Amino acid sequence: MKTRLNISEPREVMDIRQASEYLGISPDTLYKYASEGTIPAFKLGNRWRFKRSLMDGWMDDQSAASMACNKVTVMPPPLVETQVAAHGRSKPPASVRPRQKRPSRLVN
Repeated sequence: MKTRLNISEPREVMDIRQASEYLGISPDTLYKYASEGTIPAFKLGNRWRFKRSLMDGWMDDQSAASMACNKVTVMPPPLVETQVAAHGRSKPPASVRPRQKRPSRLVN
């Protein structure tokens, strides 16, 4: 008696359509990733094939890298140095202040 494969279980070697469904991305995006070498894939003849075990490992690596990036502490931007004017008040440097219009000179 023949046994049928469970349709819901992904195969070990998948084509573009099957792998894109497995990853939850479009076939066009998966084709782009495969041709750029972003995701582990190989060509069988002129068709891309994807091993489920290699894709699982790749996804594990990607999620570990994402988690490592999320743990990075974001430092606040450096404070702008202030200049003290002759009258004793602080003001930002001229490169940060908005330009003020100079009064036009009246010629008599």
